[in-house]
Amino acid sequence: MVPRWSRTLGNLYRHSKSGINRDLYVLPCRRISRIAAVEVPEASHVSARTEVNLNKIFRSKPCSLALPPESPMRIEEPTYRGLRHFLLKMMLFYSKQSKCIRQANVIYRRVVSQADKPAIYDAFRLEKTFRTNFSILVVHMWLCLRRLKAEGKEGVELGQYVYEIYNHDLETRVSKAGVNLLLSKWMRELEKVFYGNIVAFETAMLPEAKHDDLQNAIWKNVFAEDGSSELDANALPAVLAFTRYVRRECICLSLTDKEAMFSGNFMFTSLDNPKP
Repeated sequence: MVPRWSRTLGNLYRHSKSGINRDLYVLPCRRISRIAAVEVPEASHVSARTEVNLNKIFRSKPCSLALPPESPMRIEEPTYRGLRHFLLKMMLFYSKQSKCIRQANVIYRRVVSQADKPAIYDAFRLEKTFRTNFSILVVHMWLCLRRLKAEGKEGVELGQYVYEIYNHDLETRVSKAGVNLLLSKWMRELEKVFYGNIVAFETAMLPEAKHDDLQNAIWKNVFAEDGSSELDANALPAVLAFTRYVRRECICLSLTDKEAMFSGNFMFTSLDNPKP
């Protein structure tokens, strides 16, 4: 049985006023790094064009991430008539559960699309390994689940479907990374990491949080290879940029209407460099 992701945030809000531990970062980096890395060229620097593009993004006014009606990237619910409609209705294609599963699949595809883009690793000086890819995936899952939860019970229920799809996909990713033995153990470890990360990020977004709490959470859970709490000065520009990106996406998602979120017809901010 897949656990409910909403329980963690529920517990967080119940205990936040009683002094939640600000060092709650569950990221066994060294153990995760033992999974075979996804080898790609190391992003040792950020090009001038990338820095210019990031500056343009951060200077621009936050806006809705909903795809416009004419966008070719929109995915609409299929419409059928006549006998096909009748047969699909009999097969529960139009049931609430079936519709939620289709919506959740589209939402998760948007998350994966952003987390797997090479541009995000280049922009924030990250080497693409299993660990960093997983960390970026969790950040964008948190952003989506957080926005869905804002819509109340209906959003929480849809978020649970997204979380279940994420779990199935993660199991495939772990297998492809070379883990064939003790897979269930690895999945339990990654589940702890997931919950630890979203608690850390959500704690950093609380009204009483310190200004640098989110920055520290991102450093520990995305950038730090060994989970160190001491921020590396060389990584500071990239960490600050990623923190600004996360805060901006939070605002943009809050401006994205319910219909766009529930149908999956939204896109995270593009980090791709414009063609010269």
